[in-house]
Amino acid sequence: MADFIKVANTTDLPPGQAIVVEISGRPIAVFNVDGQFYALDNTCMHRGGPLGEGFVDRNNLTVQCPWHGWLYSLATGASPIDPMAKVETFEVKVEEGAVKISLE
Repeated sequence: MADFIKVANTTDLPPGQAIVVEISGRPIAVFNVDGQFYALDNTCMHRGGPLGEGFVDRNNLTVQCPWHGWLYSLATGASPIDPMAKVETFEVKVEEGAVKISLE
C-alpha cells in the first residue's frame, strides 16, 4: 500500500489554483482543476521551467510551461508536443479535506 503525505487542505487550493510543495527535496506541482487534484514533477523537461506557475487548460487537462510553452498532460505527464518528453506524475487522494500525494 502506498504511503500518502498530506500537502495541503482543500481550502488552501481552490479550483483553478496550483501550489508547489517540496517532499524529500523534490518540488511537486499540485493542481486543482474543478475539484479534481493532480500532482506532477514541477520541472519542465525542456529547460527546467516551473510547471506549477504554468497555464492550465481545463478542457484538455494540460499545463503549459510559463517559460517556453511546452505542454504536459496533468493526468499522465506526457507531452502532446514531444512523445519522448514526460514528467513524473503522482497519485493524489483527498481525505477529510486533506490533499495527499504518494511518491511511490
